[in-house]
Amino acid sequence: MLTKRVIPCFDVADGRVVKGVRFLNLRDAGDPVEMARVYDAEGADELVFYDITASSDEREILTHVVERTADEVFIPFTVGGGLRTVEDMHRMLKAGADKVSINTSAVLDPNLISQGADRFGSQCIVLSIDARRVQPFNTTRPRWEVYTHGGRRPTGMDLLEWAARGLQLGAGEIVMNSIDCDGTHDGYDVVQLRELNKVVDVPVIASGGAGNPQHMYEAVVDGKADAVLAASIFHFGTHPIRQVKEYLAERGVPVRL
Repeated sequence: MLTKRVIPCFDVADGRVVKGVRFLNLRDAGDPVEMARVYDAEGADELVFYDITASSDEREILTHVVERTADEVFIPFTVGGGLRTVEDMHRMLKAGADKVSINTSAVLDPNLISQGADRFGSQCIVLSIDARRVQPFNTTRPRWEVYTHGGRRPTGMDLLEWAARGLQLGAGEIVMNSIDCDGTHDGYDVVQLRELNKVVDVPVIASGGAGNPQHMYEAVVDGKADAVLAASIFHFGTHPIRQVKEYLAERGVPVRL
């Protein structure tokens, strides 16, 4: 088993880190610059920064906040939100990002994936997917629909078909966010992760639903995720990064301590 990554996620609105439940009822979690400094010191493997209202507000990402955050971390840093062109990607990489994440813009123009991969390399292009179940959790053959604009707009697209296409176009990594589980602390959608890993052969990052280290263990062992991403359990001090890594290591999951 390859080393598994533990990644804090910043959902940023108006320059502040926020967190809600199923993308609603957002509450303030802190300043991204200060939090980035803390997570870097605590041993986070990477940091993900999403300007969550850039697409829905149809504006550019807050570059100055990205620059200030990047100055505080010495670990891989992924930035997403409102990136509509290759030049937008280039601006984020110049601002300090190591990778760029695209979601809504990739659905609207799938060629953006291949254009970014051609210019910067697939290792820089992360396809972030927000999806919601369209069949009950107890069904034997679940299906998930892709949503855009911060989980606000259904697309009619099938998750597994879209993920496979994104991979063909050059995406080097996938962040899989379950809208159903987001912010609930009830655990990741392990079935979703497992099914996704059957159709893609790039790293998959589990997102949405982490409530404790056990959920993260389930995501990497049962869901076959390469990394686990979480927000509120880190932001509000419920389970520090070190505690999560020690829990995983004690159960045989390779992590960087």
